[in-house]
Amino acid sequence: MEEVIKIEGGHRLSGTVRISGSKNATVALIPACVLGNKPITMYGIPNISDVESLIVLLKELGVSVENKGDDTLYIDPSNMKNIPMVSAAVQKLRASYYFMGALLGKYGHAEIKMPGGCYLGPRPIDLHLKGFEALGATVNYENGCYVLDAKELRGTNIFLDISSVGATINIMMAAVYAKGRTIIENAAREPEIIDIATLLNKMGAKIRGMGTSTIRIDGVEELGGCFHEIIPDRIEAATYVLMAAAMADDMTIENIIPTHLDAILIKLDQIGINMEVGSDFVRIFKSEGPLKPTEILTKPYPGFATDVQQPFTALLTQCNGVSTVTETIYKERFKHCDELKRMGANIDVHQPSAFIQGKTDLHGAKVTATDLRCGAGLVVAALMAEGVTEIHDIYHIERGYDNLDGKLASLGAKMWREKV
Repeated sequence: MEEVIKIEGGHRLSGTVRISGSKNATVALIPACVLGNKPITMYGIPNISDVESLIVLLKELGVSVENKGDDTLYIDPSNMKNIPMVSAAVQKLRASYYFMGALLGKYGHAEIKMPGGCYLGPRPIDLHLKGFEALGATVNYENGCYVLDAKELRGTNIFLDISSVGATINIMMAAVYAKGRTIIENAAREPEIIDIATLLNKMGAKIRGMGTSTIRIDGVEELGGCFHEIIPDRIEAATYVLMAAAMADDMTIENIIPTHLDAILIKLDQIGINMEVGSDFVRIFKSEGPLKPTEILTKPYPGFATDVQQPFTALLTQCNGVSTVTETIYKERFKHCDELKRMGANIDVHQPSAFIQGKTDLHGAKVTATDLRCGAGLVVAALMAEGVTEIHDIYHIERGYDNLDGKLASLGAKMWREKV
């Protein structure tokens, strides 16, 4: 038996939804906590399956973890042990690779299985490993595990061939205990990186330049504990903004940082979405007149986020004319298009682009969430579709969306789960 999500489309949305803490920040913040030797209390933890997997990994390392409320975790690494990370939990999410940088930085040794997560085409971790080697580590791959060793990590200049978020964070974590100064050039600039660096600095690290393409880390002898509140999830926020653009009469998305959504909001304005942007909210009204097509090109932050192109594609099926989505980050990230076509969408994929002919009427169908953001796109489409849509492999969606059922129900959507 498999649990599926069913959504009856055509119900207009209204009301207010509050965005949870950032999934992409949280999955790096939790591994970062093991770098310290004293307790850390973190607020704004989203209730998602990726967090559950990370808590399992923390406990395997001997880290004490306590829930102090719906969205608060107390993490005490004072009695942790550096053991090989080879359990099944490692392969449930890609972000388990952040333990590489954290354990290498703290102990000079890390042993971890190849991490899992959504398959979006080749996503090598070569940049991470090159960064570790530049700091003085040796890297070996033995029996399905990466084994990292360093008698001493030394600060150095590292240039990233691609401004990778994962590599930037992983190298930053490894470098906090390195002797001397590490400079990361062509560093990624995503808000999540600023959040991880902010946590580490509260713990006693010396990191400067986060949010720019040059990050400087001066190594320290010891890190302690702190209190930290996670930034809002800009991808969850964008997803609900898209749901509102698709089906809302009057809907407010709150607890957001609007500047994190600039690229998405500009595109929504171009296609004709009626909205108001406040200091920490976006309010969407029912649009007057037909929506216009547009062209989207995914880019690293502050460009258009690759994680948003899949749910945005669902909305583009309702624009009059041909819209184009070109994917420059993960060129195989178009599996959602086949699922949307089952619902009546008119989409041609010629990698790295998809061409969406609108406006098309969508209808309910049996579809599969092939990855996390594909699942988000199918939810957007299902809200617009005539009839009932049945979404399979919903574990992907649960990896990144906190209380999706409850939030959508409060807005007027008709959504439920069944065993099939």
